[in-house]
Amino acid sequence: MAEYANPDVLVSTEWVQENIGKDGIKIIESNEDILLYDIGHIEGAIKLDWETELQDKLVRDYIDKDNFEKLMSLKGISRDDTVVFYGDKSNWWACYALWTFKVYGHEKCLIMNGGRQKWIDEKRDITKDVIDYSSTDYKVDSTNDEIRAFRDEVKKHSDSGLLLIDVRSPKEYSGELLHMEAYPQEGALRGGHIPNAKSVPWATAANEDGTFKSADELTAIYKEGAGLDPNQDIIAYCRIGERSSHTWFVLKYLLGYESVKNYDGSWTEWGNLVKAPIEK
Repeated sequence: MAEYANPDVLVSTEWVQENIGKDGIKIIESNEDILLYDIGHIEGAIKLDWETELQDKLVRDYIDKDNFEKLMSLKGISRDDTVVFYGDKSNWWACYALWTFKVYGHEKCLIMNGGRQKWIDEKRDITKDVIDYSSTDYKVDSTNDEIRAFRDEVKKHSDSGLLLIDVRSPKEYSGELLHMEAYPQEGALRGGHIPNAKSVPWATAANEDGTFKSADELTAIYKEGAGLDPNQDIIAYCRIGERSSHTWFVLKYLLGYESVKNYDGSWTEWGNLVKAPIEK
């Protein structure tokens, strides 16, 4: 069985258990369901709310560099810390948070394989206690927009015949649904997909216990099944970039694809964009 291209980006629940409280290691919980952290979390874990903390309140974008520095400093995270992310939904929001950290150039970012679900299923200890870490002076050395795609680039990519990967549900991809199932308030004006986009729902990469599938299984899904060339430029998208960040993580780190970008504007932007072509 083949090994992941970068096996060191994944850590087990056992590893996290053994490293709780160690200097230089910070654990971050990032969930779709923001109430889960308050019900109970891994000891010492820091809550990261995607909507209220990482997103700008006025501009549809992430918080800028200065505010990211302030947020990290307030949460007690240092530039040299190894940050371990985990969360619900097979780590889809944890991957979203990791991707954002990578945009701001944080080097040491890991995912706890299996996420919150696996930790709970193994009946590992959780707590409601919240640790107040000492503030730091976090500074962003450089940003990395090479892992982020914007609409003009997406249009050029599609027009050039290069493949995109649409990680939404099949009904969203076909245009039958204008929104993610059970999320009717988050739709777009039109349904369908970007031309030259292959449909591979994000959850295809996850096992029932929330862990990632093996390297062989992932290769069968993305390279052999979807025809994604590891040496070509690839853009992944979903609705707002959260599900596609999970696929971005799989392609970039687990399979070692050279050039993968996450289009976080995704269908919320493209499905409402004047003169943007779609297919059904």
